[in-house]
Amino acid sequence: MGQPSYQASNALIYLTYGAFLVTGVWIAWVWRGQSKKDFLANNRTQKAIPLALNFIASALGSGILFTYPEIATIAGVQGLVVYALSSALPLLAFGLLGPIIRRKCPEGFVLTEWTRQRYGVIAALYLSILTLITLFIYMVAELSALQQIINALTGLNGLWAVIAQCIVTTIYTSLGGFRISFMTDNIQGTMVVGLIVIGVITIGVETKVDRNLVDSSNLLNASLLGWQLIYILPVAIGTNVFFISGFWLRTFASKTDRDLRIGTSIATVTVAIILTLVGVSGLLAAWTGAWPGDPPQAGSIAFFLLLEQLPAWVVGIVIVMTVSLSTAAFDSLQSAMVSTGSNDLFRNRLNLWWIRLAVVLLIFPVAVVALKSPSILQIYLVSDLVSASSIPVLVIGLSSKCYWWRGFEVVVGGLGGLLTVFIFGTIYYGNAKDGANLLVLEQSLYVDDWSAFGAFVAAPIGGLLWGFGAFTMRISVQWMLAKVRGHRFDAFDRPPAADPSFFTGSRERSFDENEPEPATVAKTPSLKGKFL
Repeated sequence: MGQPSYQASNALIYLTYGAFLVTGVWIAWVWRGQSKKDFLANNRTQKAIPLALNFIASALGSGILFTYPEIATIAGVQGLVVYALSSALPLLAFGLLGPIIRRKCPEGFVLTEWTRQRYGVIAALYLSILTLITLFIYMVAELSALQQIINALTGLNGLWAVIAQCIVTTIYTSLGGFRISFMTDNIQGTMVVGLIVIGVITIGVETKVDRNLVDSSNLLNASLLGWQLIYILPVAIGTNVFFISGFWLRTFASKTDRDLRIGTSIATVTVAIILTLVGVSGLLAAWTGAWPGDPPQAGSIAFFLLLEQLPAWVVGIVIVMTVSLSTAAFDSLQSAMVSTGSNDLFRNRLNLWWIRLAVVLLIFPVAVVALKSPSILQIYLVSDLVSASSIPVLVIGLSSKCYWWRGFEVVVGGLGGLLTVFIFGTIYYGNAKDGANLLVLEQSLYVDDWSAFGAFVAAPIGGLLWGFGAFTMRISVQWMLAKVRGHRFDAFDRPPAADPSFFTGSRERSFDENEPEPATVAKTPSLKGKFL
């Protein structure tokens, strides 16, 4: 590989971090007088283009340099296209469901707040725990990916880049919160798009494809795994995005519903194109003979094997792109973690300085776990399986016709979905140990059998079956109690509608022409969601 010199690599890495630190601190200084509310969220303030850049920056991350080329080497063009579309299209859900949730919960800024209003405290805490664990997992995966990429690209110890990133993002995020994360993501999102375009053009010009390898690779042909992924990935990724609070913070930050729809649409198209282009590097690595190599190497490093054939200045562009990708994703996860914890666990009663301290303290366990360098793909898959079991039973409550659905069904359904995966695995493998291992997808997603496919079928279907079973049991118990105690059976009574004065947000906001402005009179008590 035309690897940059030791001095050049260090300069590229740390000058990029330095630029982000100066920018972040400067923005934090400009907005130093912001309130705690603005530190945690920025409801109804952002237009379409900044939203699009933020969704792009938050949806990527440096891990894409491993996962998308890898799937291209395993499932070919079919798997790559499915993976890219499955990752990008769920962003449209925020444009579709975001306006509904904002109308139902206008003062919220994360999904868990709507869950509390709709399903009660217990269900909200259950979802909050899953959300915080997911955010923690994503932060670990991001730092783990960064360390491995810096090692591969430069030969330097990636530990120091991880430490630098933790220090930089923690400083400006603790000073400015979500507002700083949003504004820096605008810059980083623009940089990432530009650098990827430059990188793709450069790799396309410099790479020499062997046409004989194209035919012999079979990567243009459909495969069993490719067909399985058409179901697995939309379910896995489409449900998992609901746990990413950073997306919800940006959803609530949109000035109007129209801005939200435009922003998510632009982001969806852009992210799909970027992920496809990054994944094509796996195909090019196979078609140039760079992968699998001698001795054979894992498909996850196909991108870096391809870079070995390119000039040092191309690698330099990729280094800056990696730092930008990772920083943009990581600060979004940091601010989302703190905003979610403050809202869900402390009900936003903490002093702003305690919240800033939480940003600092959070980074230590994340960094320690990340340095163990676990499998990035497996980290994501465990989170995906949990979301696949929990989200289907949760979103039933978005429909006003399903007013009878309670938090009890959400919790039982979510846990029951995971139990169903264990039961399926035990039956499929013939023993409980392998059934338990399926819960963490120990054999990864890319196996030549039906285990992973069965797990992602069992999780949502099992969750729904357990949820409706819990609903039947709850209704039966409530009916019997009503008969025994002589009370009226009211389990199917429609709850009263919220008063228009439920919204108490700022009067300084913009609306769609066809969107009625909610009243801003004195606050009335909010309706409490029911767990039972």
